[in-house]
Amino acid sequence: MKRFIQNIKNIWKVEELRSRILLTLGLILVYRVGSFVVLPGVNYSALVQGAGDQNNTLENLLSLFSGGGFTNASIMALGIMPYISASIIMQLLGMAVPAVQKMQNEGESGRKQINNYTRLLTIAICALQAPSYLNLYLAGKGAIPADASNFWWVQTTIILIAGAMFAVWLGERITEKGIGNGISLLITVGILSRLPGSFFAEFGASVGQGNLIKLVVEMVAFMVVVLATVLIVQGVRRIPLNTAKRVVGARAASDQGSRNYLPIKVNASGVMPIIFAQAIMTVPVMLFASADGTGNWFTRTLGDIYGLSYNLLLGFLIIIFTYFYTAIMINPSKIADDLKKSGGFIPGVRPGEETASHIDSVVSRITFPGSLFLAIIAIIPAIAKLSGVNDGFAMFFGGTSLLIMVGVVLDTLQQIETYQLNRHMDSLMEGTRVRGRRGANELSGF
Repeated sequence: MKRFIQNIKNIWKVEELRSRILLTLGLILVYRVGSFVVLPGVNYSALVQGAGDQNNTLENLLSLFSGGGFTNASIMALGIMPYISASIIMQLLGMAVPAVQKMQNEGESGRKQINNYTRLLTIAICALQAPSYLNLYLAGKGAIPADASNFWWVQTTIILIAGAMFAVWLGERITEKGIGNGISLLITVGILSRLPGSFFAEFGASVGQGNLIKLVVEMVAFMVVVLATVLIVQGVRRIPLNTAKRVVGARAASDQGSRNYLPIKVNASGVMPIIFAQAIMTVPVMLFASADGTGNWFTRTLGDIYGLSYNLLLGFLIIIFTYFYTAIMINPSKIADDLKKSGGFIPGVRPGEETASHIDSVVSRITFPGSLFLAIIAIIPAIAKLSGVNDGFAMFFGGTSLLIMVGVVLDTLQQIETYQLNRHMDSLMEGTRVRGRRGANELSGF
C-alpha cells in the first residue's frame, strides 16, 4: 500500500502528466453530465416508470455503453457507438476500395482525410439511428409528447446528432491533450459508472437472502476472470529473430548476447470481433422491432442476451470475425518484406515467401485459442446469470465491457509509465553535456 501511495505521489509530481490527467477528468465530467441532460419535451416520468422492466436486456446493454444516456433519453443517448461503427466501416473499405487504401498509405495527411470521412459517416449513421431511437424506444415507453410536431422530430434528431458528435469531439480532445485513448475512455467510464450500483444491488440481494458466501464466491470468480483476461490481452508469441551486424565507422558492431523477437499477440484483434458480432446481432432486432412492444422470433431470440440461441450464434460469429480481423491487423507478407529489407531473418527459415509462410502458420495456430477465449469471455455473462447473479452485475463478468475495461486501463497505465520514464530520464540528464540538452547559447559556439 505504501508503494502504491508513493507511485501516486510520483505521478502528481510530473507537471505535464498532472495537467493532462486533470484535463482528462474534466472532459470526462462534461461527458457524464451530458448523459443526464434529458431531451426537450420528453416525458421523463414515463421513462422512470418503464425502467423497472428488466426484460429487454439488449436495451440494458446499449445503456451500459452509453453511460446510462440511452435509457435516460439524454442529448448523448447515441453515445460514441456511431463513431465506432463508422470507424469499422472505414477499416473495411480500406480492404476493398483502392482510394481508401491510398489514403491509408499517405501517412499523416491520409490519416486526417480518413478522420474527416469517418466524422461525415458518423453524422450519416446518427441521422439513421436517431429517428429509430425516438420511434422504437421513446415511443414504446410513451415518453414522446402527445402533440409532437414534425418540427419537434427534426429538432430532436438534430440534437441527438449534435450530442453524438460532441462526444466524439470530447474523445478526440482527450486523446490529443489528455491521457489515454479518449474514445475508449468514454466508453469505459460509461461502463464503470454502472459497476457500483450493480455491485451494491448484488450485495443487497445476498444480504437479504443471508448468503454472503455466494457473494464471496462471485467476487473470487470475477477476479479470476479479470486476471485471465489480463493474461490473454498481454500474452504474446515471440518469434526469435537474428539481425545483421550494424556498421559503426570502420567497425561492425553487433548486440552480442542479446536476442531479438518478433512479438505476435495472442489476441491481436482485441475487442473488435465482439463489437462486430454484437452489432450484427442487434441489426435484426432493430429492423423487426415494433413500437407497440409486440414480440416476434427475432426480438424474443436475439433480444435476450442471456438466451442459449443468442450466445451460440454470438460465439460462432466471434470466432469468424477474430480470424477476419486478425487478417486485417497482421500481414505476414509485409512483415517478411520489412525483415528482409532490415537484414533480419528467422533462424532456420529462408527470407521472403518462406518467412511469410512461417509467420502465417504461427498466427493461424495462436488465433484459434484466442478466438475461443473471446467466445468464452462473451458468453460468461450468460453463465453468471444462470448461476444466480443479477442482470446488471452479470454483464461485468465478461463480454465487451470486461475486455474494454481491461484493455483501456492497461493502455492508460502504460502511457502514464511512459511519461514517468521520460521524466526520470530528463532528471538523469540534467547537468550533463548531451547535445540535445544544450541551450541556444552553447549551440551558437559551433
